[in-house]
This record gives sequence, structure tokens and C-alpha cells, in this order.
Amino acid sequence: MIAHAVEAPHRPEDAHEGLSKQSEISNAMIIDDLDASSNIRNAWRLCSSNQVEEVKLVLLLIPIWLCSLMFFAIISQLHTYFIKQGSMMIRPIGPHFQLPPASLQVPVGTMIIIAIPIYDQILVPTVRKFTGHPTGITVLQRIGVGLFLSTVNMVVSALVETKRVSVAREYNLLDNPKAIVPMSVWWLLPQYLIMGLSNTFTVIGLQELFYDQMPDAMRSLGAAAYISIVGVGNLASTFIISAVQAITRKSGEKWLGDNLNRAHLDYFYWVLAGLSALSLGVYVWIAMGFVYKKERC
Repeated sequence: MIAHAVEAPHRPEDAHEGLSKQSEISNAMIIDDLDASSNIRNAWRLCSSNQVEEVKLVLLLIPIWLCSLMFFAIISQLHTYFIKQGSMMIRPIGPHFQLPPASLQVPVGTMIIIAIPIYDQILVPTVRKFTGHPTGITVLQRIGVGLFLSTVNMVVSALVETKRVSVAREYNLLDNPKAIVPMSVWWLLPQYLIMGLSNTFTVIGLQELFYDQMPDAMRSLGAAAYISIVGVGNLASTFIISAVQAITRKSGEKWLGDNLNRAHLDYFYWVLAGLSALSLGVYVWIAMGFVYKKERC
């Protein structure tokens, strides 16, 4: 038996009125004359209310998935241009050791390790007193905070890169792509720390959202959907870089050339900040209308 199925009205005007009140997905529950005359249920034409609700749950998560792509496109800079910046700055630790540029990723993990217990043990109980929510803030709010921090991170990165290029100009190093700019690599530390903090909010929030809000029988798909954001986000970063290169090449000055001292990496970071802010705005609009699974029951 099909739960909550309704028979289609017999009068054409009533049928039109009834269908206008249903979403396209909910129409899958309506029994029309063809379904009523058949003794066999066609799963491609007629669905139970549970099946319809499960499809709605999945579709609700797709916009969140799309809005999270810019977050991971920005994270991909951690493994590319952030390292390139660090390789062109002063990196000594003591008289005989140079800090490897890639090792600056260590503060990202360190920040995550420090921030998670602070979030769980201090922030959640404190915010809970004001919001009354068991977790202090909702999962979508947690993701949104991380997306906002990701945007801030690109602004900070752009400002630091502008400073680095100005120092290179001051010491006449613009045309020397292998020169070490007399500026400490620790100037990059804030953007690494903000990256770790944004991960604490968004990455964990997305994992929780895609697991908890998926239909019970599709939770493994939810985990896969989260992981796919990482890959597609990195692909989006590649697409953005290619687009920026193609557009700026027409003006005769590539923003992302081999010589970062002559390139405009700071402009690229501003582009990422703008795209991230736009994505955040769309995310907030979507999140305001999001209905959690428990609230739909």
C-alpha cells in the first residue's frame, strides 16, 4: 500500500487545482487513472511518501554541496601558492637550519587540534546559554562560520602578499624570480592559522551535515558526497587559475607567472576572496530556508 497516496480528482479543473498545490516531486505520490487501472505498481511512476521525502532530503543538500566548493578551492592554495610564497622568504631557524616551506602546514593541524576541544568544552556550553540549542549553534551556522573565515583568510593572504611584493620592490628583486625576499616567513603564519580554524568549523560541520541529514539508508552516500567536495573543489581551483591566466594573458601581463615577484598573486587572492564572499552570500540565503530532517518528521 502506498502511504498518504491520494486519488487524482476526476474533474479537469479540480485536477489542475490539486496538482498546482503539489511540488513536482510530490506528484510522484499521486495515483492517476493509469495507476488506478493497473494491478502492478510501477516504481518509476508511483512512489511512497517515504521515498519522496528521501529524495527531498538529498536535493536539499545539493545547494550546500555547491556552496562549499569555494571553501575547498581556497584550501587547495595551502598546498600550492602558500608554499611558493614561503620558499621566497627568509626561513632560518637557528644558524644552521632552514625551515622547509611545506612544513608551515603544521600550524594548520595544530590549530585544529587546539580549536576542537576549545569549541566543544568552552564555546558550545557558553553559546548554549544564549541560544538554548544543544550544540550551541546549528550545523549550518557552524559551516557558515568556517566559510566566513575562509573569506577572511584570502583577504589576509592578499594583504601579506602585497607586503611581500613591496619589500621585493624596495630591494630591487622584482626581476629575480629566485631571490629570497628579506621578509620573515612567519608573516604567513596568520593565514595558516585561519585556515586551520576555518577547517574546525566547516569540514567537521559538513561531515556531520551530510551524515545526519541523509536518509538512513543512504548515509554512506552522504560520506561519499562530502569527500567528493574535496576533489571537485580542487578541480574548481584549477579551473579558476586557468580562467585567470587566460583572461590576464590577453592584457599582456599574467597574474600567475613563474616569477611571483612580478606576478600579481595578491590580485588572485582578492578574486578568491570575492568569489568566496559571493558563495557565502548564496549559502546564507539557502541556509535560511533549510529544513532539518528531524523538523520534517
